[in-house]
Amino acid sequence: MWLAACSLQLLASCSTQHQITKSANNNLFIDSSLEHAHVGISVFDASANKYLYNHNGKKYFVPASNTKLFSCYAALKYLGDSLPGIRYWENDTALFLIGTGDPSLLHSDYKKQPVIEFLQKTKKHLYITDANWKDEALGAGWSWNDYNDSYMPERSALPVYGNTIHWVQEIAEGVSNENQEGQTPSIYSIPEINWKVRFAGITRKAFFVQRDRAENVFNITEGTEKKKEQDVPFVTHGLQSAIELLPDTIGKQIEYREVFRKQPATLNTIHSRPLDSLLQPMMYRSDNFFAEQTLLMVSQARLGEMNDGKIIDTLLKTDLRDLPQKPRWVDGSGLSRYNLFTPNDFVVLLQKMKQEVGMKRLQGILPTGGKGTLSNLYKQDSNYIFAKTGTLSGVVALSGYLYTKKNKLLIFSVLVNNHTGSASEIRKRVETFLNGIRARY
Repeated sequence: MWLAACSLQLLASCSTQHQITKSANNNLFIDSSLEHAHVGISVFDASANKYLYNHNGKKYFVPASNTKLFSCYAALKYLGDSLPGIRYWENDTALFLIGTGDPSLLHSDYKKQPVIEFLQKTKKHLYITDANWKDEALGAGWSWNDYNDSYMPERSALPVYGNTIHWVQEIAEGVSNENQEGQTPSIYSIPEINWKVRFAGITRKAFFVQRDRAENVFNITEGTEKKKEQDVPFVTHGLQSAIELLPDTIGKQIEYREVFRKQPATLNTIHSRPLDSLLQPMMYRSDNFFAEQTLLMVSQARLGEMNDGKIIDTLLKTDLRDLPQKPRWVDGSGLSRYNLFTPNDFVVLLQKMKQEVGMKRLQGILPTGGKGTLSNLYKQDSNYIFAKTGTLSGVVALSGYLYTKKNKLLIFSVLVNNHTGSASEIRKRVETFLNGIRARY
C-alpha cells in the first residue's frame, strides 16, 4: 500500500511538471523573440512545500526591478512601522541634524510633512552633517547617460523634492507660440530655483529641459504644446543642493558641518509617515528613487551609516544566508545590470516574506491585476496575483504570488533575459502561461 501511494504521488508530480512544461512550450517558448533568449521559471506550491516546475531555476539572470523585492524585504525587516524622517540632538541654542535618507521629504506624493513642521517651529540655529553618508550619488552599473531622466535621481543623505525639479511650460489658451509674435510661454519650476537656466533660443514641438551632466545648469527648449511637464533630477552635491532648497520652505538657513564633534550616543528622531505608505508606491509604480533610498535607510538603521555595499553584504550573510544561490546584488532598485539573481532566489525570498510578514500585508504593498505596473494585465478576475514586474532593454521579469482557482497559493518567478522582441508581447505570453497554471491547479 505504501509503495503504491508513493508511486501515485510520484506519477502525479511527474504529470504536473509535464503539463506545465507543455504549457510553457505552447505559450512562452513558441514566441520567436524568445528563440535565442534566456528564460528561467520557478513555480512553487507553498502549502505542499515543493516545486511544481523548474526551468533554469538555478541559473543567474539580470532581474531588473524584481530587485526591489529584496529592498522591500529589508525595509519590512528593519524600518519598523514608521519612517525615520530626521535624527537630531540639541543644546540651548542649536539643533544638530542628521539625515536618514527618507525620500518623502517635500515629495509631491505627501502633503503632511512632520520634519518640515518641526524645523519651521524651532527658533534655534540649524546645523547639519552627512558624516553618516558612505556611498555614491549614482549606483554601480547605472547607465551614465540616463542622468537627465526622471527615473534616475541621485541618491543622498537628505533628499528633498525627490531630488528632482518639476518643470512646467504653459501657453495661454488660444495662443500659438509659433504663430503669435510677441507671445511667449510661461515656464516655471517646482520648487523655484536660483540655479542657472539657459534658453536655447529656438522653438520646437516638444518642450524639453536638458541639465548639464555635472552641474545644476538647465537648458530649456521651448515647445508649441499648450502644456508640457518634465521632471529632471538635480545634482545633489552631497547636502549642498538640499541646503540651498530648504530655506524658502522652513524660513531659516541651515549650516553644513563636516562632522559634529560632541554628538551624543542617543539621538532623537522625528518620524515622517507609515512605512507601507512608501513601500506601496515604490512597488506599484516601480519607483527607483524610493527603492534606492529605502535600502540606504535600512543601512542607516542596521549599521549606523548609509552604504549599499555594506548593508547588502550584511543581509546576505545574515537574514538571506539561506538563499539557494548567492546573488550578485549591487543596488536597491534594479537599475544596474550588474545584479544577478536566480528564479529560485526569488521563490525563497517570497516564501520568507510570506512567513515573516504575512500575505494580508503583502497584498496591500504589491500590485495586483489591473493596478500599478500590472494595470493592463491579469484583469480577468480580481486579487489572484500579487507580483513585482521588471523591465530593462532585453529584460522582462515577474515574481510574486498566484492564487489558483482551487485557492492554492503558488510562488513563482519568471525571468527573461536577452530577448529581441516586444516586452509587452512577452508579458502577455507570461500572463497566458500563469493563467493556465491558475486554472489547472
